[in-house]
Amino acid sequence: MSLARALYTALVYALLPFAVARLYWRARREPAYREHLAERFGRYADARPARPVIWVHAVSVGETRAAEPLVRELSSRYADHDVVMTHMTPTGRLTGAELFGGNVRQCYLPYDYPAAVSRFLDHYRPRAGVLLETEVWPNVVQACRARGVPLCLANARLSAKSLRGYLWWRSLSRETFGALSAVAAQTEADAQRLRQLGAQRVTVTGNLKFEVSPPSGQLELGREWRASLGPRAVLLAASTRDGEEALILDALPRLPDGVLLVIVPRHPRRFDEVATLLENRGIAYARRTSGMPPAKAMRVLLGDSLGEMFAYYAACDVAFVGGSLLPFGSQNLIEACAAGKPVLIGPSTYNFAEAAERAIAAGAALQVSTANELIDRAGALLADSQARARMGERALEFSRAHQGATQRVLRLIVTPAEAGGPGGAGFRPSPE
Repeated sequence: MSLARALYTALVYALLPFAVARLYWRARREPAYREHLAERFGRYADARPARPVIWVHAVSVGETRAAEPLVRELSSRYADHDVVMTHMTPTGRLTGAELFGGNVRQCYLPYDYPAAVSRFLDHYRPRAGVLLETEVWPNVVQACRARGVPLCLANARLSAKSLRGYLWWRSLSRETFGALSAVAAQTEADAQRLRQLGAQRVTVTGNLKFEVSPPSGQLELGREWRASLGPRAVLLAASTRDGEEALILDALPRLPDGVLLVIVPRHPRRFDEVATLLENRGIAYARRTSGMPPAKAMRVLLGDSLGEMFAYYAACDVAFVGGSLLPFGSQNLIEACAAGKPVLIGPSTYNFAEAAERAIAAGAALQVSTANELIDRAGALLADSQARARMGERALEFSRAHQGATQRVLRLIVTPAEAGGPGGAGFRPSPE
């Protein structure tokens, strides 16, 4: 073990009490964090897989949804293998269960302690692994390398801000990123930054999030909701982050009368927090989980349900994508485009910088600077059906024009895995 990784590992062990405390703290709002605690330390109750394993790690909801077409293709192409999907959050795990049912095994990836990582690899014995986006853990990567398990970082992205953070520990970063068998970067800018961290085999493959198709069941559900609302126009504030709801509600008086504002907080633990915010302001609202459509006098519907984002998109006329009014880097605007909706985004888009830039250039999205401008632009679009239709069509075209990443990523995964990697057994497609 290098000196840099030894120091990192010592730090990880020192932080163990804080990691456990954080789990219990989060469980106060999300009780699911108390479940499967042993898996966080590499202890699994399920039987060891009898078949070869392909492992895919998707930390939370966004990564799990992005992985869907890749996982389905891997399951189809390698039907005699098990796909094991690991997560770090209960919402990511729940999303995986909703998407795949019992067709994939699911568990938590253990914290990055060498012994816990070894227990995980001993239990599942993956032939190849895929990490989604930015989930690069030094001990996980080096343990896979030592065992000859090819490990691909797929849909990889790295902002300039994150790069500066990694460069504080340059030697550990270069050791870790240099041990990956392949890196599938979303954009050329991401690829260049990843190479600065020592990644050796970097290919620009595009963004897997363009591959996700809105589920027909959710689209139908959204259309049913829309019909229940009657002629009211609907503005959706999707995946809002802490502080953004207050800004939007400050600007609510600027929204034309009769328009329904639907707010869907990004994190389930904040559903009650946003409800309290509405109550403290004296704003009449309904909750999605009440099962009742909002009365005409209500200005706001609180989307406090999980796994229904495409239904919310299908029900709205204009969609604002949260995490962008305040410096959170934006949530996924591609889903809104895939649903064929006019998109509004705020000034902070570093998590989806290239996608946001291209969507704006394509006429699929408009960028606003403030909540007041957001409400004003939304009001103008809601009053202009032709402009909404044009933006919706361009959003669909933009979404479809950037597909194809799944097959490009598959080539990077399959080539080293079938070759067996450095000492690995590899895997081969199932016979036709």
